[in-house]
Amino acid sequence: MTQEAPHILLIDSYDSFTHNLAALCQQSIPGCNVHIIRNDDYSIDQLTPILRHFSAIVVGPGPGSPINDKDIGVVKDIWNLREDDILPIFGVCLGLQSLVVGFGGTLKRLNVVKHGQISTIDHLGLEIFEGVGEVEAVRYHSLHVEINEGSDVEALAWANDGEENGRVLMAARHKTKPFWAVQYHPESVRTRGGGDDVLHNFWRLVNRWTSTRHREIRPWSLQVQEMVSPWPIIAECPTLAPNPINPLVVNSSIVDTPNFSLIALCESLGVTDESSDFVLLESAAQPGRFSIIGCPSTMSTKLTYRVGDPHIRLEDSKGVVSLEDLKSQDIWEWLNSFMKARSASGGNPEVPFWGGFIGFLSYELGVDSLGADVPQRQPASSSNPHPDVNLVFVGRSIVYDSFAGRVYLQTIVPNDDAWIREMQSLFQALERTLTNFTSATGVPRTSNDDPKIRSPSVVLPCKQTYIDRIKKAKEYLYSGDSYELCLTAPTRILVPRRPSQEGLSSSWELYKILRTKNPAPHSAFIRLHPSTLISSSPERFLSYTRPPNSVCQLRPIKGTVRKGPSVTRAAAEQLLIGSKKEVAENLMIVDLIRHDLHGVVGEDVQTKQFCAVEEYETVWQLVSVIEGRVTPELGATGDACVGWEVLQRSLPPGSMTGAPKKRSVEILHSLEDQDRSIYSGVFGYWCIGGSGDWSVTIRSCFKYDAQLSSSDPTQGPDLCSQDEWTLGAGGAITALSDPDDEWDEMVAKVESVLRAFGVTEDSSKL
Repeated sequence: MTQEAPHILLIDSYDSFTHNLAALCQQSIPGCNVHIIRNDDYSIDQLTPILRHFSAIVVGPGPGSPINDKDIGVVKDIWNLREDDILPIFGVCLGLQSLVVGFGGTLKRLNVVKHGQISTIDHLGLEIFEGVGEVEAVRYHSLHVEINEGSDVEALAWANDGEENGRVLMAARHKTKPFWAVQYHPESVRTRGGGDDVLHNFWRLVNRWTSTRHREIRPWSLQVQEMVSPWPIIAECPTLAPNPINPLVVNSSIVDTPNFSLIALCESLGVTDESSDFVLLESAAQPGRFSIIGCPSTMSTKLTYRVGDPHIRLEDSKGVVSLEDLKSQDIWEWLNSFMKARSASGGNPEVPFWGGFIGFLSYELGVDSLGADVPQRQPASSSNPHPDVNLVFVGRSIVYDSFAGRVYLQTIVPNDDAWIREMQSLFQALERTLTNFTSATGVPRTSNDDPKIRSPSVVLPCKQTYIDRIKKAKEYLYSGDSYELCLTAPTRILVPRRPSQEGLSSSWELYKILRTKNPAPHSAFIRLHPSTLISSSPERFLSYTRPPNSVCQLRPIKGTVRKGPSVTRAAAEQLLIGSKKEVAENLMIVDLIRHDLHGVVGEDVQTKQFCAVEEYETVWQLVSVIEGRVTPELGATGDACVGWEVLQRSLPPGSMTGAPKKRSVEILHSLEDQDRSIYSGVFGYWCIGGSGDWSVTIRSCFKYDAQLSSSDPTQGPDLCSQDEWTLGAGGAITALSDPDDEWDEMVAKVESVLRAFGVTEDSSKL
């Protein structure tokens, strides 16, 4: 008789590392099936009847305190199961604290918080540490527990924090019941020796106890599976297939352009017309390679959506507007169905974009997808008038490969050879006039070289308010509610608008200056009325390759040093890799991103690069690289949409929230008094071939053209006389943060964009 694979129940306390722990369980316990529930999904009376189907329970980490019922949920009850219902349990972090407190231990605060810190663990070599050698483990905790005399729990391991915290309990077991737990995080990417080995030992102890007690594990049943689905939850793509009669095929042509000017091309295509939509994703600096221009066509459809709306607003190429009811779908399902019906083939495999969606997704869309408990601000339109989804479907595109010096003209519009010939003629004309352009920047040798931004007024956030919020944020860190909080604040820039008869787009002029003064690999000019976004973002959020066998890659940045004569690579590495604070910030986000990826693609997630210093045009940055590959099971059911699923489940970007993400987002909502809107969201593309590339919306500014969305004369002439740009900036607040230093870092990030407005460093601090 074939023995059934073991089933492990993992109880999640709304943490951002849970899927990492699930992956570690699958790695350490051969052939096991992991099932995840939240700690408030079921009461102990509802849960107890199905425990006979599980070999063991793993209690995951989470924010908050083990003595707070809302934070711990059903976990507090599983230590007190009746003798006939007991089964082996392994706890992590909050799980250890709950175990010790549940049997009379004392909960205390650490004098010095350990978030993202690596410690040597001293252990007895017993039980879960049998045969385990040296352990270097990652810690995420501000609370700790002490075992009181006479307790039924005994210690197995400690960390010696010296003068900071003294000897801190790191592992314990119950003396008579099959309960073990660790304070550190065995699932962290930087834990060495205390992860896989310890879980192997736990499983050995599970089998020994089960055999000794003659515990009967009942066969798995569909009834149980309805309560606790197997991990990971496989994404199901819509069944809608491409039209078999008229399938979309990419028609492309290559143009070799040794003297290519992206700026000249955009201006020839009408970017200076402020009233028209225009989308450009530009690799304006290394290590970027491809730049993408979306061109209007009969297939162009612009769609906008606001969180909470029951419909999507659609506008076709002729300006006809319609509202489509979402019905039972959410926005993500609707977008997926839309793209699935328009998938195409035949494009050049070397080109990352063949056509599809280009635009931006707001921070609030990610908050909504996360299910965070944040009340909507009232009135929502006054603090955030921008759509949460603002995308245009591009049927024609021009892609420039800066490495090869080659341009690709692409269209999925049927019988569109005339457009390709028109573009080829345009390039020939541009070649004849390129002597009027510089080869270095592509900016015309005319008076246009001079900044066109007129005497802007800058309103920085209130320094004292920002510092007070940093102090409040640190209190949340000390209480165990978060490990890191990315606090932000908006800066407002008021710019007199150029008279329309001058024939210039002030937003385009601003972008040209920004790309020169702060060149970045993920720059963008996205004008989808009534919103305009210009960006010089250095951070790629998520890219995913075309199926089959898609690879998803995330590249979080935490740690930046501006270049200077004395800042060599060695100096930058000392400042970044040598900084406990910078590495801890990066580590927390790496572990969070691994969790996001594991939750979609399953076990196959790897950290390809951890905290490496990369050189950019104006800065040195601390960058990690995490990749996830589609499992065969997922590929069979939904490889074509896995990237979009990863995007949905990974928003908002962890580098812009903190960890655990859900609790951190809720705290940040209470600290920040208005929506972030476009800032802290993502912009990029979703290709009709199934690939995508999205960048974090930082080092960016955006505006809302109210007069273009309303004909109300009571709004006054001032709306037409000036542009109001919003520029968000902030920083990751940790227990090691100094409030004044964090303020200076935030202002420095603001200044990198303000230079495009002609604002000097001194004037920005007024």
